[in-house]
Amino acid sequence: MPSPIDKTRCAWCTDDPLYIDYHDNEWGIPLRDEHKLFEMLNLEGQQAGLNWLTILKKREAYRKAFKQFDAKKIITFNENHITKLLKNEAIIRNRLKIKAIITNAKAYTAYIKNHGSFTDFLWHYTDNKTINNHWDQLSDIPTFTEQSEKMAKDLKKLGFSFVGKTICYAFMQAVGMVNDHTRDCFRYSLR
Repeated sequence: MPSPIDKTRCAWCTDDPLYIDYHDNEWGIPLRDEHKLFEMLNLEGQQAGLNWLTILKKREAYRKAFKQFDAKKIITFNENHITKLLKNEAIIRNRLKIKAIITNAKAYTAYIKNHGSFTDFLWHYTDNKTINNHWDQLSDIPTFTEQSEKMAKDLKKLGFSFVGKTICYAFMQAVGMVNDHTRDCFRYSLR
């Protein structure tokens, strides 16, 4: 059996051990835990204009800064919290992105209170199953789909921010709503 170093992975995965672990054990694996879906949606939004490895390296700092992504705690954040977060060098210090997490926490808690399962809401875009794609190379993979475009529009109507169609597609890939491992990747055959 090949060692983790010898395995062929998707072309986007670098040789960084954190990235390798994320690719091998998280990306594309179906996630249905409501709390973790909320976290991933926010982290994907933080990625806008950056690469995912940057956010992945800061994920623990985000968890600490945003109370383990406990939406009920985040909705209590005020301007003093924002000012403190803007000084936190361990996260992306962008006012709009920081405020987006607070905004999203409010939209998330309102959705659950009024409609129930956020997991069911998100997964309905793929008929509650993983869409298994069959891409030969990275350049074949789209940056968005009809489903991610619809998800983005619906999330925005609910009051979420930093949830454009490209961010939503990256989110769908990350949480296994779509499986976009390329055919040459060892994870492709493990579907």
